[in-house]
Amino acid sequence: MPIDEDVTGFEIDADVRQELLSLPKGLAEEVSRNLVMVARLIDEDPEQAYAYSRIALRLASRVAAVREAAGFAAYATQKYSEALAEFRAAKRMTGSVELWPVMADCERGLGRPERALAMAGEPEVQKLDKAGQVEMRLVAAGARRDMGQLDAAIVTLQSPELASNSVQPWTARLRYAYADALLAAGREDEAREWFAKTVEADKDGAMDASDRLAELDGVEFVDALGGDEPDDVDADIDIDADDEDDEQDAAEVAAAERASDQAEYYDEDDEEYEPLERSAADADLDATDEIAVVEDEDEDEDEDEARDRDKA
Repeated sequence: MPIDEDVTGFEIDADVRQELLSLPKGLAEEVSRNLVMVARLIDEDPEQAYAYSRIALRLASRVAAVREAAGFAAYATQKYSEALAEFRAAKRMTGSVELWPVMADCERGLGRPERALAMAGEPEVQKLDKAGQVEMRLVAAGARRDMGQLDAAIVTLQSPELASNSVQPWTARLRYAYADALLAAGREDEAREWFAKTVEADKDGAMDASDRLAELDGVEFVDALGGDEPDDVDADIDIDADDEDDEQDAAEVAAAERASDQAEYYDEDDEEYEPLERSAADADLDATDEIAVVEDEDEDEDEDEARDRDKA
């Protein structure tokens, strides 16, 4: 199988493919397959994507594309320290600054927003393309919010890209972040306006701007598939009896769960095994079972006596 193809239908980027050509053919194909799986799963199953990235990393840790993929997989699973280390390694290998915004966001994830803000003022930002600069602005605004500086976050997002009427790949995210910051600052009318503008730019519906807008307008969604409201006749149901039944059901469920937990998590052969303490609910259930058994035995005796009389 060529290293730029995979049965999943994903293709390896040309630059990545060029990097993989430095590896022996068999190894390159194996690394390629794992990178494809990372790309395929990173959104729907980030933990599994992370597992594939670790395999690729063990096979080819000196390939920048592998370090970058491992960084994004770790980032997707909120392993920010690990992600930052991988991004730094990829940056050293390539000399590119394109990972600068996500590196700054890792600093935020590690609880260091001040470092993210410092990175926003570094010369590397000027080397980013337009998309990268907008991303850096979003990270800086997020760092301001982390530090409780809402007004500064709003000012940070005010830019020519935000004011532009043209729709770019970053437009919806930028407008959404601005609307969310306005709402957090209590400026609801302005927030409503910008959530509406976000909806206009979000052609794929990837963001929940329409839901946020509806929430601001006081719109409540009703489940059309839900059942009808109960009739008035049901109001005469004995509520106390229902409560007693619910309590009994809850006690039975709790006892069953404890029994299941004991069977699953405790091994009697283990030296540290300690049986779970019995609760009052368990005792009540046992007492109920004993009464039922006695009643069954009494019924059996009555039936035997009746048969003896019939024979006499």
